[in-house]
Amino acid sequence: MKKRLIYIGLLTGLLVATGCKKYLETLPDNRTVISNPQQVSQLLATAYPHALYMLFCEALSDNVEDKGNSGVGVDPQTFRINTQSFKYQDADDVTSDAPIAYWDSCYAAIAAANQALSYCNGPDSANYSTQKGEALVCRAYAHFMLVTLFAKTYNPATAASDPGIPYVTTVSKNVFAKYDRSNVAAVYAKIESDLTTGLPLLKDEAYGNTPKYHFTVQAAHAFASRFYLFKKDYEKVVTHSSAVFGSKDPATLIRNQIKFYGLPYNDMVVEYFNSQNAANILLQEAPGTKYPANYYGYRYGLGSNVNRALILNSNVTGGSLAIQTYGSGPQYFNFPKFKSDVKVVALFSMDEVLMNRAEAYIRLKNYNSALTDLNAWVSNNISDYDPAVDNVTIPKMMAFYNTTQDDAMIQSLLYMKRVTYMQEGLRWFDILRYDIPVVHVGSPGFNTTLVPGDKRRLLQLPAEAVNDGMQLNPR
Repeated sequence: MKKRLIYIGLLTGLLVATGCKKYLETLPDNRTVISNPQQVSQLLATAYPHALYMLFCEALSDNVEDKGNSGVGVDPQTFRINTQSFKYQDADDVTSDAPIAYWDSCYAAIAAANQALSYCNGPDSANYSTQKGEALVCRAYAHFMLVTLFAKTYNPATAASDPGIPYVTTVSKNVFAKYDRSNVAAVYAKIESDLTTGLPLLKDEAYGNTPKYHFTVQAAHAFASRFYLFKKDYEKVVTHSSAVFGSKDPATLIRNQIKFYGLPYNDMVVEYFNSQNAANILLQEAPGTKYPANYYGYRYGLGSNVNRALILNSNVTGGSLAIQTYGSGPQYFNFPKFKSDVKVVALFSMDEVLMNRAEAYIRLKNYNSALTDLNAWVSNNISDYDPAVDNVTIPKMMAFYNTTQDDAMIQSLLYMKRVTYMQEGLRWFDILRYDIPVVHVGSPGFNTTLVPGDKRRLLQLPAEAVNDGMQLNPR
């Protein structure tokens, strides 16, 4: 079977020669020579995944329904990925919005990080410490996204026996190398080692005038906040989340939806993933993605039922969301976030970090701090906000969800995160962490429930993985 270029870090020399050609001088025989830290920094621009998970993650989640349309005007390849994901079929497309493309893109990023590290670990390694920090954090992030999507969610009781994904740490020159999936616990240990080793080495000044396209110190702490939430190490979630905010009030850093939805539509689209927007922590270009130009038009997406349940109906605050759904009908329902011509998205933003910390506080029984964080979100997301009326309290949450204190607080924050990140795919990560059931009903006669523990929660590895010595996920 034909191998795709840069599969799991293979053919790394070709990756460097082609991926960095526009940045670096190339000798007549097409070898690339890297001789200083600045050139390694240029190489590291390719150490971030440039494919997107948003299309398939959103379609897998409970944010979507069958809108009953044929997706007129929608790109046919990504429409197919949308359909297969909604039906929990293994998407077999290889375009940039597909799971296979995301797998390949993550391993291409890992290959670039490993190539950079080979320069950073030379005899003058002290001069490359900042680049080494970025390479290690990049490598940790790409592996984390892979193990999250293609392996079982971390469970301390089973992680040592649950198959993981190959953790590639060297520049491989053997096209036919075999790779071991190891286990989730081992993958997490390596992610944590790379992250904790790399983070102290980061220096924001190395990124010039484009810091938000790199793992700044703040962005690395945001990644750590997510990682430790999956690992259920809640003290570290608080530590890293608080480091993201520093001395600033989180309410001044997260998205102010009240002001945002007061802008003209086109201005909202420009503002949402703007590098000057304090809410955006780490931005990434995804030049091949077709999702931003098509996201509202897929058949399996935001429809009338989901919109009513999440946006229009009453919510735990008792107030009205400042978040508005645009579009004349379900065929066009959208939140103004994506520019079809400038394909930039946020990999980390402030609202997620705030909700991570609130969740950690709840698990640590620090309820007052959790309430402070939850109400920071409320103050930015409820129209005509009045703290005396709209702020959430423990009795208010328990009454709304008719459940216990901790569960009501967790459901409240999951709702807040869910409506914040509609159409961005992030809901799928909470569905994985909490093993939330998902019901998908479609026409004609399609009806399936993703039950807790369902094997379909794990994306399938590319078929070629078998040739590289890996066992596919069970089906």
